[in-house]
Parts: sequence; C-alpha cells; structure tokens
Amino acid sequence: MMPVSRTVPARKSLYRHAGFTYLGVLILVAILGIASVASLQIGSLLQRRAAEEELLRIGSAFQNALIAYSNATPPGQTHAPRSLEDLLRDPRYPGTRRYLRQLYVDPMTGKNEWGVVDSPENGGIIGVFSLSEAAPIKIGNFESEFADFTGKTSYRDWQFTVPSNMLR
Repeated sequence: MMPVSRTVPARKSLYRHAGFTYLGVLILVAILGIASVASLQIGSLLQRRAAEEELLRIGSAFQNALIAYSNATPPGQTHAPRSLEDLLRDPRYPGTRRYLRQLYVDPMTGKNEWGVVDSPENGGIIGVFSLSEAAPIKIGNFESEFADFTGKTSYRDWQFTVPSNMLR
C-alpha cells in the first residue's frame, strides 16, 4: 500500500474556502448592481418631477403674457395674438411692447415647439400646452390656478389658457 499524503486534504480545504469567497464577491456585485439601478430610476424620476415644475412655471408665464396681451388691446383690435412671437413684440403698437422676453423651450420635450389653443371667435391664440404624450407624475394637489389639471392623463391636457371670463 502507498502512504497517504496529508498535504492533499489541506489543499482541498483551501480550494473550498476560495469558492465561498468567489460566491460572496458575486453576491456583492449583484447587490451593488441592483442598488445602482434603483438610484438611477430615482434620479430619473426626480429629474422628470423637476421638469414638471418647470412646465408649470413656464406655462404660468405664457398664461400671464396672454392675459397681459388681452388687457393691453387697443379698441378695434383682436384680443388674442396671431402667433406666440407676438408676445415678444406686440405688432399692434409702433414701439416695442413685450409680454415675454423669450419663447421658452418645452421642458418635457426639450423642443421650442408648443401646442396652441385657438380662440373660437377670431382664431388668435388663447393658450399653450406641451406636445408631450407622457403621463404626468403629479395628478393632484395643484395650486388653485392649475386646479383643472387634477386627474389629467397627459401633459397635453395641461392647457395654460386665458380664463374664459377674460375672453371678449
């Protein structure tokens, strides 16, 4: 019979521990991957929420500009601008009269394009809205000026218009 060497079992024990260490590293990598994906999703959600707030701010600026344009209408002129550029320089006056300093970029689409709500009487613009079809995160608890946005299913439904009692 051949003598049995005692070093062989010691090597087996060493390899067995190396397998557990490898398995532990794999589990750690998987946990880190899951955590990083979750943080990216939360970051994306926070970014979209900030874009929503920006849309409300910009929409309010457009709404206020349309109201100011309507209130500054000389007798015999239309109360609604023909284009959004008319809010940058009112063509009804010889001098420069501005209601907006710039045409804002839609924060939901990243484009300088807006949907417009046309006046049923004269075809002028009485409101704007985002062209994004995405579903909003915020669906309730709006400020009073945006109370109509409650329960809307698309950013397109958030229409920033001149109040109907101001239309003449």
